[in-house]
Amino acid sequence: MPRRPASTIRPTAPTAARRRPGRPDGSLGDRLAAVRRGELPTEPLPVLRPSVMAPVRRFDRPGPIPGNGGLHPLTDGSANARLQAYDNRVKESFDRIVPVLKRLSALQHESDFVSQAQELARTELGYEVPLPILERAWVTQLDMRSLFAWCLFETYEQLSASFFQEDPLQGQRGSPAAAAFERFLLDCGFHLLDITPCADGRLAHAIAFALRLPYSAVRRRPHAGALFDVENTVQRWIKTEHRRYREAAPNPAHADTRYLKVVLYHFSSLDPQHEGCAAHGSDDALAASCGHKRLQDFQQAVENSFCCGASVDLLLIGIDTDTDAIRVHVPGMDGSTNLERWLDARDVYEATRILSPEEGRRRIHNLVEQAATATPDPGMVRLIARLLENNIAQIDYVRQYYAGHYSDAGHAERFIGVGIGFKEVHLRNLTYFAYMDTVEEGAADLDVGVKIFKGLNVSRGLPIPVVIRFDYSGTVPGARDRAVRSAWRVMEAMRARYADLVAEGLLHVLLTVHDQDRLEPAEAVGSTISFETVGGH
Repeated sequence: MPRRPASTIRPTAPTAARRRPGRPDGSLGDRLAAVRRGELPTEPLPVLRPSVMAPVRRFDRPGPIPGNGGLHPLTDGSANARLQAYDNRVKESFDRIVPVLKRLSALQHESDFVSQAQELARTELGYEVPLPILERAWVTQLDMRSLFAWCLFETYEQLSASFFQEDPLQGQRGSPAAAAFERFLLDCGFHLLDITPCADGRLAHAIAFALRLPYSAVRRRPHAGALFDVENTVQRWIKTEHRRYREAAPNPAHADTRYLKVVLYHFSSLDPQHEGCAAHGSDDALAASCGHKRLQDFQQAVENSFCCGASVDLLLIGIDTDTDAIRVHVPGMDGSTNLERWLDARDVYEATRILSPEEGRRRIHNLVEQAATATPDPGMVRLIARLLENNIAQIDYVRQYYAGHYSDAGHAERFIGVGIGFKEVHLRNLTYFAYMDTVEEGAADLDVGVKIFKGLNVSRGLPIPVVIRFDYSGTVPGARDRAVRSAWRVMEAMRARYADLVAEGLLHVLLTVHDQDRLEPAEAVGSTISFETVGGH
């Protein structure tokens, strides 16, 4: 029988060919020999907590760490400072809007209101506000709902422009960080890393902050409850494999690498009964099990369609939205995952906090190996060890700037992002994502977002701001026009679905498209805001 190409086959059970020579298989003799060689630690392992145990509330380290300003030896303090400065700058630009509008409201009956208002807007927000709405203030009250939405959309456009022009996260395609991580990923045996976090805005920063990965080197598709669409993910897998066959990108099709699909579910250590994943009723065990089931469905779909053992690997990770610490369900080489066993990054932090960076990395590697459900794949171990090392820096970040846990334990998003794209959004609690091609297929995600913003905005008389976004490839004829039509179609469907909110001016939409092949900001192509000469909206 002819052998299938190696790139399309991955055995579903452990095989001797995939094990490293001399690697401990778990027997007492081999493990003792490994200890003598320094491959395994002699001290006890951190506890692998089952999900049924009560949450551990540890936000302060036992004492200072010598030699690194109190930070973990593997933490880059300058990187933390850079990320914090960017986060502050962006969020403050959104959070200035309401205070400025309150001051505008108090000025609206002044004789020189228009000039005062524009000066205030330029000074505090960095742009002027629409002249028509100001000029009508002497006849009627300021349309504060439209003005709020317009300012928020303008601020989003400034965010998009600065992101693509300045690369504040240093993760653009072709950047040194992105190129280095892509090489590392291939060395680990994976040609693509596809991560689905929950659409909850508290995970919007998961890639660039919590996992410290260059955003352009990772495929990200958030969904409510991290329950990604299996059929769409299979199509993306097909495109990835087809590109390997046709273009040898990112590596040739005959290379023995796999497509790695990751689900990132979330939980709360401070308020587990109320601030966990809303899509799963704040039930951590349910969030993990549903995420794992969706991963299995994806793998099974690929194998059923393209032969047994097609090149797909799976990984389940949880993240504490209060501290950003992750916990990894380390899989065995046979694909097995134990939902009640994980390696907690906080335990890894404590186990390595007084070691040198080199010793710490070796220790993390050993901890990952021993936390696996069964004999693990060496490449998977290397990748998980890197993710844990990166997350250690994020644990320090939250301790440095937020006293160990975020004060906004619940939702505090500034707008809803709908459609496909948003490469420029990588900040916690900035955006609730609803990824979709049509409102009908993404109705559940969108309804969750609208419900969240009814509490955040509508309860205060402010509209729900929605940015619709469709990315397209500028190399494909007619792609931009189709993206624009998709944006308008989704907006009209939203107007019909939430007609009561639209009628009261409590839901406004900005339509944008973006050429994914170019490092340029999103392009505004329409809006529900109706007054004239409104700066392009």
